[in-house]
Amino acid sequence: MENFRKVRTSEEEMPLPFPDLPPDVVEMKVKEGSKIRNLMNFAMAQMELKGRRQIVFSGCGRAVTKTITCVEIMKRKLGGLHQVTKVRYKTVLEVWESQDPPPHGPAQNLTVHKNVPSICILLSRDPLDPTQTGYQPPEPQHEAGEDTFGSSSKGLKRPLPPPCEELLPKKLQVQVSDSPRGTGTTTGQQD
Repeated sequence: MENFRKVRTSEEEMPLPFPDLPPDVVEMKVKEGSKIRNLMNFAMAQMELKGRRQIVFSGCGRAVTKTITCVEIMKRKLGGLHQVTKVRYKTVLEVWESQDPPPHGPAQNLTVHKNVPSICILLSRDPLDPTQTGYQPPEPQHEAGEDTFGSSSKGLKRPLPPPCEELLPKKLQVQVSDSPRGTGTTTGQQD
């Protein structure tokens, strides 16, 4: 493949794997180069300002991690969202062109079909069927003033454990030999 360069990539279009979705449901197609801030600003505006009840996040290949990150941010900001996750494979077509074409002929193209992992996540304010595969109920809400250090449901920072003794600075004792410049023991702090 060192004599070829990628000229085009296209994804196979697949219907969303969720039955009974409203026709105007918003699908956030997350790409590898998408900015999370831009995705979240649009998605939050749809759910809060336009009053949407459901939203779908989808991504494939290297964008799967970013898709999950967006969903987790939305669940923490809005709270009370039901979730259904579907994982599947999607076919991606890559067209590669020869960098060294034959002298008296057209450039040679190579088409590669790849099956890459894909994820679709439905978030809903309305209850969903808890028996379907991939369902996650909303996270419990915390009351004001409740001690949240014992639970990690909201991603709050926990206090750090006390440092280990071997990592604490120790007194450094240096033995100075008998020399004309001075004698004795010097005690100092290790940096």
